[in-house]
Amino acid sequence: MPLTIDACVAQHIGDRKEQQDRAGIFPHPKKRGVVLAVVADGMGGHAGGAVAAEQVLYTAKSNLEHYAVGDETPRSLLEASVNEAHTMIKAMRMVNEKDPHSTTVMLLLQPGKVSWAHCGDSRLYRFRGDSTLFHTTDHSYVEHLVAQGKITPEQALVHPNRNILLTSMGGGEPPKVDFGEAADLQAGDCFLLCSDGLWGYFSDAELAGVVAAFSAREAAGLLVERARERASGEGDNISLAILKLIEVPAKAS
Repeated sequence: MPLTIDACVAQHIGDRKEQQDRAGIFPHPKKRGVVLAVVADGMGGHAGGAVAAEQVLYTAKSNLEHYAVGDETPRSLLEASVNEAHTMIKAMRMVNEKDPHSTTVMLLLQPGKVSWAHCGDSRLYRFRGDSTLFHTTDHSYVEHLVAQGKITPEQALVHPNRNILLTSMGGGEPPKVDFGEAADLQAGDCFLLCSDGLWGYFSDAELAGVVAAFSAREAAGLLVERARERASGEGDNISLAILKLIEVPAKAS
């Protein structure tokens, strides 16, 4: 059966003075069914982080517009988007006193296949119904400790060094980027891209349950509302994109 996409992007400034996250969902200009979703979490002082995150989205959208579906691999598009944005963000440091950096998570959806890349602690979740199939592993100090068995995932959420990243775009070293791909798409599959201003307040099970139970727009609104309540006046910027695969009903004869 053919599938359609129910998608939504949502943001909230949280309790910060400036929104330094960026998020977007971009359709391919020529190929139906090809969509790129991007979330970027900028860092680097007043305006610096916002400019860095904006560069990530601009680069990714521009590369999508020139992406030759079928002739180029999804990884080549995602890898080029991350590395080119990294180079541009580094160049910004030459012309101002800011120290711009950004994380990112990108998802390229094509008929029958999905591909993704991430750098830093912006996450991609994949749900099937109300079950979590996986989420990306943060490039952070606390996730490194979790992988070594030194702390639990629950302890990582409240660890004093939970905001320390091992890599990002715009730094002195090339960014570490992890890639993934899946070709077993079916109706009921859902994808959530989000910054740490959202995922830090939820278990995987709760995220899966909300996304499964509501439309993309309703789920986004509910997740932002709950995150704001749980932040208790100390919340970070929130950015998310939700894409839900829905079976197209057969036309009546």
